[in-house]
Amino acid sequence: MNTPKSVGIWIRVSTEDQAKGESPEHHERRAKAYAESKGWNVKEVYHLEAVSGKSVMEHPETKKMLTDIRSHKITGLIFSKLARLARNTKELLDFSEIFRECSADLVSLQEAIDTSSPAGRFFYTVIAAMAQWEREEIADRVAASVQIRAKLGKPLGGAAPYGYQWLDKRLVPHPTEAPIRKLIHELFVEHKRKKAVARILTDKGYRTRTGAKFSDTTIDRLLRDPIAKGQRRANYTKSLGDGKKWVMKPESEWVFTEMEPTVSPELWDQCKAILDEQEKKKKIPAKKTVHLFSGVTVCYCGGKMYVPSNMPKYVCRSCRNKIPIEDLESIFHEQLKSFFVLPEEVTKYLQKADEMIREKEQLIVSLTEEATRLRTEMDKLMSLYNEDVLPKEELGKRYRPLYERVKALENQIPELQGEVDFLKIQYLSSDQIVADAKDLYSRWSNLSFDEKRYIVETITESITIDQDEVTIHLAYLPSTLEMTANRPHNLRDSSHRLT
Repeated sequence: MNTPKSVGIWIRVSTEDQAKGESPEHHERRAKAYAESKGWNVKEVYHLEAVSGKSVMEHPETKKMLTDIRSHKITGLIFSKLARLARNTKELLDFSEIFRECSADLVSLQEAIDTSSPAGRFFYTVIAAMAQWEREEIADRVAASVQIRAKLGKPLGGAAPYGYQWLDKRLVPHPTEAPIRKLIHELFVEHKRKKAVARILTDKGYRTRTGAKFSDTTIDRLLRDPIAKGQRRANYTKSLGDGKKWVMKPESEWVFTEMEPTVSPELWDQCKAILDEQEKKKKIPAKKTVHLFSGVTVCYCGGKMYVPSNMPKYVCRSCRNKIPIEDLESIFHEQLKSFFVLPEEVTKYLQKADEMIREKEQLIVSLTEEATRLRTEMDKLMSLYNEDVLPKEELGKRYRPLYERVKALENQIPELQGEVDFLKIQYLSSDQIVADAKDLYSRWSNLSFDEKRYIVETITESITIDQDEVTIHLAYLPSTLEMTANRPHNLRDSSHRLT
């Protein structure tokens, strides 16, 4: 039995919203109604009433919520709409990234976003695209300024290369490091081995600027840097992202400025030629073969199945059970049909959802109108009491039933809204899966291997290969198709017989 999902509720209602009758209690009841519809447990409610949405990241309740997300005390957060979570675009992107990294879900009732559903996961894609666009915009502006500053020979940040120093905003040879840099080139021409050069420098007592011993990696970098022959290279690398490696840009984007060399151009070119020749002789490691269903295909005996280099089949190393590669892809392709049902069933399902949503929305309108009418009556009774027309005893007798009826209505309205939110999100999720699945199924043969592999990794939990059947466990399916989610394919009655 699956453990119910634990979620939190985020309540941030502005003073203006409260003046319109959107009380924190109303938003909380609506969110709890949605959680109840999903079968989730509400563990925490985070209150930020009357807190400005300009910046909420440093608020104590926000920090508490993020701590609960990172510790997995809660794995989802429900709020009325995105603007209630954060008005600041940067903070919204930050929230999205944190939740994605923690495998937690964001549920916005107003926008019908629930990232625990397949359609709702598209939200993460959109948010990630926005963040990427923002980063690229900043990177483009920085890159443009780097090229200009590089062409002018101005500092671009960071320390001066080994052998040089900044003096009056100009790079000039360092009095003690420049001779060592020249020695590195001379030793390499003589010995033609980077490790030998590093060992000789270490034995002579030379160290890098940080006091470390020279390594063959450091020697390679210093030998290849053209600054030694008087050509300062800038704007030639870029980062692949936070924590990732740096890669070389196309040579057309590099910027060179002339400066005083530490070695002759002939000596530098001679070292570079030796390095290039040695690089060519290195053996390029063979690319590891990755098959379409690697990592998700398991044998009925419990062992994982692999594709040996000498046969076109997935094979279990334990019991030697096997299935041809082409057969398994064909079966998987057919399984994509389980993502949607017959057109008339889809139409019937969507019509039923529309009808239920309309009925509940009409009920909400009528209940809201009834609550407004009752409050008008209550106001009239209070006016009569204030004018001494209505005695206190009579006021209590008439007022209390109206008050109790209004409170009951105001408790019922957010619960109905939560049910409507649930139906809308379920409706959008199912509709999206149906559309996406049809598209996947029809385009499968035209997809590249990488695209197919991405789809398999995204929607497949596991594929179990029995002696005469294949069971494909998909990560998600429309709720109307739960009966066929893990349907086994009997290979005895099909052309996909195991051999």
